[in-house]
Amino acid sequence: MSGHSKWANIKRKKEKTDGQRAKIFTKIGREISVAVREGGADPNSNSKLRDLIAKAKANNVPNDNIDRIIKKAGDSDKDNYEEITYEGYGPSGVAVIVETLTDNRNRTAGDLRHYFDKFGGNLGQTGSVSFMFSQKGIIVIENDGSLDEEKVMDDCFDAGAADFNFEEDVVEVYTEPTDLRTVSDALRGKGYDFVSSEVEYVPSTMTKIEDPELAEKMQKLIDILEDNDDVQEIYHNWDAPEDEE
Repeated sequence: MSGHSKWANIKRKKEKTDGQRAKIFTKIGREISVAVREGGADPNSNSKLRDLIAKAKANNVPNDNIDRIIKKAGDSDKDNYEEITYEGYGPSGVAVIVETLTDNRNRTAGDLRHYFDKFGGNLGQTGSVSFMFSQKGIIVIENDGSLDEEKVMDDCFDAGAADFNFEEDVVEVYTEPTDLRTVSDALRGKGYDFVSSEVEYVPSTMTKIEDPELAEKMQKLIDILEDNDDVQEIYHNWDAPEDEE
């Protein structure tokens, strides 16, 4: 399992320009709104909201913004977003899964179809690529150098984790999807703070792109998807050079 791919994505997002960060704030705001409507505005009793607040802070969303989003979600019944997952192929047959939160599924589907077509891919049917991925709960803990690997290992397995990966600047904890909330609550009870705690699609095999022109198109496809406000997460099996991702 990739040791730090999720962490690399998080760091890359944190380094975005102000304009790009504003889009990240918008995306996380939508997730928080949905979580509040589904489970209430109290993070102490809504573990999904608690995880999203941690995710927002990890992405440098100001506390005032977070509080405003939670209050607005509790006060309003507008902006009802639905979760829709799209699947498709990028250049060289790279498998791509796109998770969206949208208030207009026709607009979102049209946008995504246009992006895939423009950059040498095609949007597929449900199930067309998801069989190449498995879902895993992934908890990301930033390692500031004070964590002891043996203690973290004991704590993770005591909390019910399936596996963990300890690296110099990050610890990634893996769980079964249905165990994510239980494990994250147990680790939080042991004093750990999270950068991210989410169910992710993990590719079973990776695809290389040998043609530089096609690799550039694949990167442009990822960039334009990330730039769309409706798109929450993008998963793919492109074995990209680290400086690309």
